[in-house]
Amino acid sequence: VSDALAEALMKSVVRASLKAIEDPEDYEARSNIMWAATWALNTLIACGKTTDWMVHMLGQAVGAYTDATHGMTLAAVSLPYYRTILPYGVKKFARFAKEVWGVSPEGKTDATLAEEGLAAMESWMRKLGLAMDITSLGATPEMIQGIADATFILDGGYKVLTRDEVVKVLTESL
Repeated sequence: VSDALAEALMKSVVRASLKAIEDPEDYEARSNIMWAATWALNTLIACGKTTDWMVHMLGQAVGAYTDATHGMTLAAVSLPYYRTILPYGVKKFARFAKEVWGVSPEGKTDATLAEEGLAAMESWMRKLGLAMDITSLGATPEMIQGIADATFILDGGYKVLTRDEVVKVLTESL
């Protein structure tokens, strides 16, 4: 049930965000984004599963070095992070692709389906004008080691990152 709730919230955010970009005065679209965010941050959608806030830890560390907003740092690090953990949670990423992004599973492996889902997510993020790399937020290659040191590594999720993997994700986020 909690996966279906999370997917429904994400689909709602996708629809509403595109409407809000098209018409910033669309009260219903903006209120649906806020309502979905409220539900996404309560613990109901985490019931029955191990959660992972690692992408937030990466984003917070980038924000400490760049002064960028948390949402923009999340956008900039999320795809490299998801691609790093994808082999450990490929079935869930494949489900995400099918249920949220409408990617057809016909004739595809779970890995291909998952990658197509991340590509659809990237396309959506670009339509919204989100930061797609930490360089655009002010990060430099010279900052990577410090940002990695500032990243709190959390247990949980599909894979607990090593410090070297944190550096890899951050480098791929440049």
